[in-house]
Amino acid sequence: MIICAGRSEQFDFAMPVGVGMMEVAINLTRLCEAKKPEYILFVGTAGSYGEKKIFDIVESKTAANIENSFFTGGSYSPVDNVVTSLKDVSRETLVNSSNYITTDKEIGKYYTAQNVQLENMEFFAVMKVAQFYGISAGGIFVVTNYCDENAHEDFEKNRKEAMKSLDAYVKKRAKK
Repeated sequence: MIICAGRSEQFDFAMPVGVGMMEVAINLTRLCEAKKPEYILFVGTAGSYGEKKIFDIVESKTAANIENSFFTGGSYSPVDNVVTSLKDVSRETLVNSSNYITTDKEIGKYYTAQNVQLENMEFFAVMKVAQFYGISAGGIFVVTNYCDENAHEDFEKNRKEAMKSLDAYVKKRAKK
């Protein structure tokens, strides 16, 4: 099953499941209850904490849910906030999810120091639902912006070209 967020991020080969972690968790759970898929592939856009470049396409099977305040000592989490469908994540690109978009470039350094490279609002929810149902899952992302003060403007400016690139990538990959 191929899914995407929806709204401004839709593909003809993917089913929209909502924007942000809550909408995805609810709607993907409903889909899995109706008919458990063998595999879940999420496709969408992402912001880069600094190392990945605009229009890079990145595949991942590991998501995190880390809030910016964790790095400044303003919070902690008593729950497991990393989920993966891999046994070895040493070479994996980690994708962080939050319902907030990072606009402080300096925070990105903390993420990259932990090998967290990208930010996507939905991926952690996708991976948690998949884990709950015992379904293997992953994501393919295209970078639209850096996580800095221009994040939203750059996302808007680059989204259409990025989506075309991701569309072509996924369709080419599916033919293999």
